[in-house]
Amino acid sequence: MNPMTCADAIVQSLIDHGVDTIFGLPGAQTYAFFEALSLRKGEIRLICSRHEQGAAYMAYGYAKATGRVGVYCVVPGPGVLNTTAALCTAHNAPVLCITGQIPSEFIGVGHGMLHELPDQLNTLRSLTKWAARIDHAADTPSVMASAFKNLTSGRIQPVAVEIPADILGQTRDVTMEFPNFPRPEISPEPARISKAADLIRKAKNPMLMVGSGAIGAQQEVLELARLIQAPVVSFRGGRGLVSDESPYGFNCAAGYKMYDEIDLMIGVGTRLELPAFRWQEGIANQALIRIDIDPTQMVRLRGDVSILSDARLGMRALLLELQQNFISPASREAEFERVKAESWQEIQKVQPQMGFLNTIREVLPRDGFLVEEICQVGFTAWFGFPVYEPRKFVTCGYQGNLGHGFQTALGVKSANPEKVVISITGDGGFMFGVQELATAVQYNIGLVTIIFNNSAFGNVRRDQINLYQGNAYGSDLQNPDFVKLAESFGATAHRVIDHSELKSTLQTAIKQSEMGPVVIEVVCEKGSEASPFEFLMPANYGS
Repeated sequence: MNPMTCADAIVQSLIDHGVDTIFGLPGAQTYAFFEALSLRKGEIRLICSRHEQGAAYMAYGYAKATGRVGVYCVVPGPGVLNTTAALCTAHNAPVLCITGQIPSEFIGVGHGMLHELPDQLNTLRSLTKWAARIDHAADTPSVMASAFKNLTSGRIQPVAVEIPADILGQTRDVTMEFPNFPRPEISPEPARISKAADLIRKAKNPMLMVGSGAIGAQQEVLELARLIQAPVVSFRGGRGLVSDESPYGFNCAAGYKMYDEIDLMIGVGTRLELPAFRWQEGIANQALIRIDIDPTQMVRLRGDVSILSDARLGMRALLLELQQNFISPASREAEFERVKAESWQEIQKVQPQMGFLNTIREVLPRDGFLVEEICQVGFTAWFGFPVYEPRKFVTCGYQGNLGHGFQTALGVKSANPEKVVISITGDGGFMFGVQELATAVQYNIGLVTIIFNNSAFGNVRRDQINLYQGNAYGSDLQNPDFVKLAESFGATAHRVIDHSELKSTLQTAIKQSEMGPVVIEVVCEKGSEASPFEFLMPANYGS
C-alpha cells in the first residue's frame, strides 16, 4: 500500500502497461494528471497538440502504425467532444481516451458546471467498446486494468476512462497490483471449421477478402491462398496483409476484375464492404464463409458458415482441416499476375493522381509509411498505391472523415521517428488541422506532408457539377500561401508547379525531414483530376 494520488496511479498504470507516449491538452479538470506526468517525464513522453482533435488523431495514428495502445488526455465536455471524430475513426484501433469530469458531487445534478455534459459517460460508451469512471483513487488499478484488457482482447476498439476533478487529485493508499483478467484467445468450433472446409473443397473459383481484423494472420492467409489458389483482396485496413508484389495480393480494382467468376467468398477480419456495399452485384451469387472475432458481424451479414474466432486461430484450424483431404488445384499465379498487370494499366488513366502516387511509391522507402486523406490523390491511393506490409498504409476507414490525415500522420511519425512518413492531403483537409504544424515544429516531428492544392473540396465539387447541371456551390476554396504559412510556423516548405518536379523535391524533403517537418505544396488545376470512383464503386457510383 502506497499513498499516491489517483493521477499518479493512472500514470503508473500506463507505464506498467507499456505506454511510452501520451498526446493531450491540459485543462482545469486534468491539472493533477499533467502534474503527475511531469514527475515521470523520463519514462513517458508527452506531446501537446494545439486542438483536442489533434491529440486524438495522433493517438489513433500511433495505434494504427504500431498495434500498441495510443493514449490521449483532454478536458471533459467540449474537450472530449472535440475528439469524437477520431474516436469514431478508431473503430479498429487500440485507442485510450482519458478525460476529466466535473466534481463528483455535481455529476448528474445539472447545475451547469464548467465543461459539464448531461451524461458524458454514456456519450463515451456510445462511441467506444467500453468506458468507465474512476470513483475513488483506490479503484484506479482495477479500472485501468479493465481498460487495457478491453483494449487488447476481442475486437480491437477504443475505450475511455473519465475521472472527476476531485478524485484525480485525491491521495489514498493504493495497491498497484493489477487484477489478472484472463485474455483467452477465441478458438473456432470444429464443426464450423469442417463445414467451411467442405465448401472450400467444392469451390472452383474461391476468393479471400481480408480486413484489418486479419492483421496477425498474414502467414496463414497467404498459406491458404496458395493451397486453394485464390486471390486475396483488400480495400483499406487490410492493404499489405498480402504484399502487392505477391501474385496473390490484389487491390480492390484488380479484385473486381475477378469477382464475376467466383463461387466462394472467404472473408477474414472484414465487414466485406467491397462485395456487400460497393460492388453492385452484392454477395448473393456466391457461397460465403466468414471468420471474425466480433459476433455482431455474423448478424449484420450472415455467411453460409460463420466462424467466431481469432483470425489466426481460425485460419490455422481451417488449414489443418484441409490437410486431411484436399487436392490443391494447378497454379493460377500466371493468371493472377496477368489480371493484376491489366488492372494496373487501366488505373493509370486516373491522372494526375496516379502520376503523383507512382512517384511517391518510387521515392518512399519500403519500410516507410503513407497516410492518406479524403482527397483526390487519397481516394486513388486505395487502389493505386502498392503496399508491401500491413500497417504501412494508414487510412480513416469507413468514416471517411475529412481532415484526419495530417493529424493522424503526426502520430504515425511520433511512433516511428526513424522511418519515413508521408502524409498526402488536399488543401481542404489540411486546413482542418493546420494548427498542428506548431506541434510538429515544437516536438521536432519530421513528417513530410504533401498538400495537393486544387482550391476546392474537389470530390464535392465534381459531384455537384455532375448531379446539378454544372452548379457548384460552397465547394470552391480561397487558400493561403501554403509555403509562407508553413514557414511562418518554422517548418521547411517547397512548392511544385510541374508534375515532373515532385520526385526531386520529395527526395530533398525526406532528407530535410531528419531535422523537422517539411511541407510540399503541389499546385493543381481546379477540376482537372479524373474521377477514381469507377474503380472504387464500379457501375453504380453516382446512381
